[in-house]
Amino acid sequence: MIHPAAIRKQRLILCLLVAMTAAVVVIGMGLGYASLSYDRLLPTLLGQGTFKEEFVLFSVRLPRLLITWLAGMALALSGAILQGITRNDLAEPGVIGINSGAGVAIALFFLFVPIEPGSFVYGLPVVAFLGAMLTAFFIYAFSYKKDTGLQPVRLVLVGIGFSMALSGVMIVLISSAERQKVDFIAKWLAGNIWGTDWPFIWAILPWMALLIPFALFKANRLNLLALNEPVAIGVGLAIEKERLVLLLTAVALAAAAVSVTGGIAFIGLLAPHLAKVLVGPRHQLNLPVSIVLGGFLLLVADTVGRNLVDPDGIPAGIMAALIGAPYFLYLLWKK
Repeated sequence: MIHPAAIRKQRLILCLLVAMTAAVVVIGMGLGYASLSYDRLLPTLLGQGTFKEEFVLFSVRLPRLLITWLAGMALALSGAILQGITRNDLAEPGVIGINSGAGVAIALFFLFVPIEPGSFVYGLPVVAFLGAMLTAFFIYAFSYKKDTGLQPVRLVLVGIGFSMALSGVMIVLISSAERQKVDFIAKWLAGNIWGTDWPFIWAILPWMALLIPFALFKANRLNLLALNEPVAIGVGLAIEKERLVLLLTAVALAAAAVSVTGGIAFIGLLAPHLAKVLVGPRHQLNLPVSIVLGGFLLLVADTVGRNLVDPDGIPAGIMAALIGAPYFLYLLWKK
């Protein structure tokens, strides 16, 4: 049973994070290459703006903000699940190579598969999932030993190795591609939020609507997996089955996110850690905080990055790395 004081603390933190996220969204709606004054935001949202104001808000700003918010939540939840099933604080979809696997699949799909533009949007999360899932399978296979089970430290090392190898594959693909397609892949690798139209939101939303409630439902299973294996087996948990199901969930969340945002790392590392610091290790408490915090962090990274340099700004993936990489090094030093 969770202590009522811990639940009250979690709700207070969630309310604060939601308020901070709303503030960043309002700031983001007004900032940009084509400025939109804040006193015109509410009339424009209510359909009383000029053509230019409505175009900037509804066709440019809002889709990007929503995509960034959804992707941040998905990456944070994916990282929290991976850390839970591996009992390794360094596990994260960008660090252990899952994002790279999705990226190679997207690059192959983009370069060599002729497809209509309308179908491209909805097919991308599926392609990313297949690439990420294949990568996760090999990482899991190389990290697993029959006599000792999954080796958490080995998983991180194998994942980093796969990430580097897949980066080499991506370089080979880029070197043989047309200039226009190379530009797209380069922006994807930098973590540029490229899926900024409403169809991309409809493409990622079903994945989020299914996987977030499912992951929250599995929170107690993650608590048991965080214990040592004899204890988890003793309470009747099918360890390998639960790990596989949760791994699929984490991979699907990461793949859906990076398919529309590019290769963004460290959000899945930073958000779960901060959530544990704020509300403790129990997943019923820290998973919701991780989700909201991930959306907030990526929104901040993208809003700051796209307004630092005109007109294209700095990709959100680079901004997230500037925040997350020092924290990753701190964790390595600490452990």
